[in-house]
Amino acid sequence: MIATLLTVCRKEILETLRERRAIVSLLFGLLLGPAVFAVLINVVVKQNVSAAEDPLSIVILGAERAPNLVAFLKARNIHDVAQPDFADVDGAAAAVAAGQRDLVLVIDDQFADDFGTEQAARVTLVLDRSKNRTMSRAQRVRGAVDAYGQQIGTLRLLASGASPGLLRPLVLDEYDVSTPAGRSALLLGVLTYFLLFATLSGGLHLAIDSTAGERERKSLEPLLTLPVSRTAVLLGKMTATLFFMIVSLALTLAAFKFSLARMPLDQLGMSSSFGLRTALLTFAVICPIAPLGAALMTLIASFSKTYREAQTYLTFVLLVPTMPVMFASMLNVEPARKLMWIPSLSQHLLVTTLIKGQPLVPSYVLLSVASSLALGALVGWLATRLYQREAILG
Repeated sequence: MIATLLTVCRKEILETLRERRAIVSLLFGLLLGPAVFAVLINVVVKQNVSAAEDPLSIVILGAERAPNLVAFLKARNIHDVAQPDFADVDGAAAAVAAGQRDLVLVIDDQFADDFGTEQAARVTLVLDRSKNRTMSRAQRVRGAVDAYGQQIGTLRLLASGASPGLLRPLVLDEYDVSTPAGRSALLLGVLTYFLLFATLSGGLHLAIDSTAGERERKSLEPLLTLPVSRTAVLLGKMTATLFFMIVSLALTLAAFKFSLARMPLDQLGMSSSFGLRTALLTFAVICPIAPLGAALMTLIASFSKTYREAQTYLTFVLLVPTMPVMFASMLNVEPARKLMWIPSLSQHLLVTTLIKGQPLVPSYVLLSVASSLALGALVGWLATRLYQREAILG
């Protein structure tokens, strides 16, 4: 049985390696994820850093009413541009809504009269919260205006002989216990999604071609009528699929390690702990889901009569393991013993722990590995039972 299994496995691997389109498609898919991830991270870093340092030009409507405020903003690299073709808040709102302006700071008509009295002088920041780029700029302008207001308030208290501390009866200090590696999990938390998707997609073509593809080409029936164990034949096909999944995972991890080492995370107060040791541990953590994926894909593809039909079904299968990862990322789910029984979710939680630079809990790792392998063995057994039926030749 072992000899038959290895023979079928070798045959499937060699036939797949001869298909250039399959190999090119596989490599393109493996490299695309890390490349897109690297580009997105660099764009995020560039936007955040530039938003805090680069000169910012906005429209200040009524700048002549508050020259000191305008000078204060200019000292913080926030500059007034040429006067626009609108003269009130409604006009500014229309311009921002139409996308003609990102931000407009409107100084109230009564600003000069109210500024020296007990009445608070008013300014209005017109913005569109649906634009991410606008929000970072608006936060910068809002912070500068608030700083100007606090400075004026402090000077007034000092002039009246009062202590500025009277306005701060309560002081809140923050004690941030996060580490640069821990903060990096905010951006790198989606890494597991790419790794799981690359692992499963690595064996997609072979899982379909060795079952539904052979059925469509009319080569499955002669194979199953040979005087060899059908279980060995099917396990050989699964082993070949598993081989490509593991290779896909290894190549994707190598690509991520290469790209993460060149990402400027330090500019955001983060650091990547994704070194060789972390990459190897990540490989060991995610590997147990590969047998489950290979068995599940083979089982589902066995019910399909054509390659296209199996491809349609297995496209949805690729999404199922990644759904818990997305929910866990959005809800900031923490590792717990009861969650280690859930494949893909447990792998995500363990990989996130590694990204944060925290030690793995051995019992959690054992539960994750055992549950994934046990479920994979169950699905594989169901697939072998299916192949024992004569209906599989129909």
